[in-house]
Amino acid sequence: MTYAQLSVRNDYYVFAKDEVIFVTKNINLNETESKIYLRDEAQIIQGDENERNSGEGELSLYQEGNVDAYEYNYWCSPIGETTNSSDNNKFGISLLNDVVSLTESVPATYVHKSNYNGTSNPLNIEPYWIWRYIAKDDYYGWSHVQGTIVVNPGEGFTMKGTSGSGSAQQYDFRGKPNTGTISVKVKPDKYTLVGNPYPSALDAVAYIHDSENKNTIDGTLRFWEQNPNIDTHYLKEYQGGYAHYTISSDGKLITYTPATFNTFNGDGTLNSSSNYVSTKSLAHVRYIPIGQGFMVKGTVSGYVKAKNSHRAFKKENTVADSTKFFKTTNTKQRAEVISEFSKIPNDYKRFRLNIDFNNQYTRQLVETFHHSATQGFDYGLETTTSIGGSLKSDAYWKTEDLAFLAQALNYDDTMTIPLGIKVANNMPLRIRATDIQNIEDNTPIYIHDKLTNTYIDLKQQDFNINIEKGNYTDRFEIAFSKNTLDLNSEIFKTLDVFQNNTIAQLKIKNPNNIDISLFQLFDVSGKQVINSVINNINSSYTYSTKALSNGVYIVKITSNGNQVFSKKILINNPK
Repeated sequence: MTYAQLSVRNDYYVFAKDEVIFVTKNINLNETESKIYLRDEAQIIQGDENERNSGEGELSLYQEGNVDAYEYNYWCSPIGETTNSSDNNKFGISLLNDVVSLTESVPATYVHKSNYNGTSNPLNIEPYWIWRYIAKDDYYGWSHVQGTIVVNPGEGFTMKGTSGSGSAQQYDFRGKPNTGTISVKVKPDKYTLVGNPYPSALDAVAYIHDSENKNTIDGTLRFWEQNPNIDTHYLKEYQGGYAHYTISSDGKLITYTPATFNTFNGDGTLNSSSNYVSTKSLAHVRYIPIGQGFMVKGTVSGYVKAKNSHRAFKKENTVADSTKFFKTTNTKQRAEVISEFSKIPNDYKRFRLNIDFNNQYTRQLVETFHHSATQGFDYGLETTTSIGGSLKSDAYWKTEDLAFLAQALNYDDTMTIPLGIKVANNMPLRIRATDIQNIEDNTPIYIHDKLTNTYIDLKQQDFNINIEKGNYTDRFEIAFSKNTLDLNSEIFKTLDVFQNNTIAQLKIKNPNNIDISLFQLFDVSGKQVINSVINNINSSYTYSTKALSNGVYIVKITSNGNQVFSKKILINNPK
């Protein structure tokens, strides 16, 4: 249906089922009993950015939450109060309703319960869990909303689900439909909870690459994921995190990394005994459904804007180009695929690293190659580290200024890509490659341990190491060819290193008087314990190891020609 302007009077109504209503200008629901019912994927799209809807009547549309009473959904309301103002109105959970029949609903209650649980029948929303987050960067930035009507148009809010809903609670949003340009405040390096504020799908390409939004946000949408098998209201017991999503300006390349609180197999399926799948994959999603909330990160002080020009008619149940609400399956036992990797265009290359920390959780990193990518930040192709800072044990693509979860570069088979890893405790670490696309079969993907000077082709085997607590910013890198200058080349064939544990002394034998410029000694965690600049050519050098703890160490000797000799030694000082 198409209208230049839509006016509904008295107790008349418009009922749309599985259809789009397009209105060029404004909608006027004149009287209290004037209604529009959107059912079975029906949506409204409006054209003019400056028009505003009016009247005291209601738009009614359904949306389903996807969690039970212990987990959060992030929402953004498509409607506001029905006061006859000349603008979009504020929202509160008192505008949510419990469905009775196809056109009838009763207001949900929002009475605080001692167990902090909402209920499905009758529908009672626990008001304690209603929060918003505007231009903040820490946990204390959350603002408590509860049952008050204070959520501005375009602002997101958190809401936990209900007991007895089977993790698929249906809500009837009733109020004046939002339209036009809707602005929400952002600040540099601060996060704001926003979302899709319209009774239609929202095109992520149009939203992210809007000329104004490109100047105010970093181009990444962050979606909350939480494990519903952990039934708790205690923050320290939550298992959750943010999935990161961005999309190229032509809409052809989606870059997505899942939240980091479980381990994943190489094909994207979960490697966990819980059989929990946290969300429907965002690997193929371009259109954001009605009611979906997400975090954005500001780059300047200003506003991120949703506009009518970002709206699109896309159904949630469409298989191709899905707009599925960011949700799990509808039972507590979830065993579907968490991340079906999307096929990338032929002019891109891609691989992912799954980095497993003590087999407890996986940080997944994405590396994408394209001729248009730069050494700086590439909007729509790259995502930086997650909200609230990284985990105690974490990994990231390392640059001088930024740490990336998804990085884009211009491919060169001689390049190296620094990989930062930090671990909070001694633990086993495993690095695996997956989602390898458009990289030639004969091109290796090496993880290079610069400390031990070893190269492991991740196409052929996983990299496993028992790593000590520490922050490794310059030990690991990805390479596509071995750097022969960094191998123990011919020049070092006569060089030898000997550890005399009887007298706690390390000796370098240099019978051919090689021009050595630097001697370094590292412990197995990568910590440098000796750094000796060598200015004179001698046939031997000695160093005391009395002050060092017993254990395995790595010798690294550098020549004036920047060739490197490395060797493991065992220090076992006399008692």
